[in-house]
Parts: sequence; C-alpha cells; structure tokens
Amino acid sequence: MSYQSDRTAEDIRREITALLRELKDPRVNAAMLTVVRAEVAHDLSFCKAYISSLNGIEDAKAACKVLNGGAKGYLRKELGSRIAIRKAPDLRFIPDDSVEKGIEMFRKLEMSEKKDGQA
Repeated sequence: MSYQSDRTAEDIRREITALLRELKDPRVNAAMLTVVRAEVAHDLSFCKAYISSLNGIEDAKAACKVLNGGAKGYLRKELGSRIAIRKAPDLRFIPDDSVEKGIEMFRKLEMSEKKDGQA
C-alpha cells in the first residue's frame, strides 16, 4: 500500500472508532468494540474494518452483523462528512479476535511469572 492509502486507512479507523462510540444501538454499545485495523482499496472505494470485542469473538460477530446491516449506510454517510475524501468508501465489517488472543497471552505470561516467582 502507498503512503496515501495507509494514511487514509488510519484516518478511517480512527473515525469509525469514534462513530461506534456514538451509535445508540445496545448490541453495539454493550460489546465494547474496538477497530483493530482498516484496509482500503487502492482507489479508496472499498474498506474492510476489522472489529474486535473485549467480551469475546461472539460479541464481535454479533456487532459486525448489525454494522453490516442497517448501520452501514449511516456510518458511510458520517464517515464521508468527517474525512476530506471525494467519495466515502463502501464499508465491510469483519470480526477479529486479536484483542481476545492478546488478553489470553497476557494472562499466560502472568501465570508464568507467578510460577517463576514461587520457584
């Protein structure tokens, strides 16, 4: 990807994160969502946003179902008004479990440190 695409993807990721906090849908608010990364096409017409939940992959899947459904048009319109690009990209939300894996790895490290401290 080019510098322009990377910068735009980061702007989109930041704005989608802010928009998720503003949504009033309880299925999205209760899930404690975060946007892990965003990938945009070279012509900026399409964007994949990888969504993770602190509550687990099942909440992320449920939230992505909602976001890919009725909320997609609203999010695209708001994104287009917040970012200075000619055409707002078509959004696709994909569940991601990287945050859950990171928390699991952290717990394993803590357990390992406790075992080392006791020995």
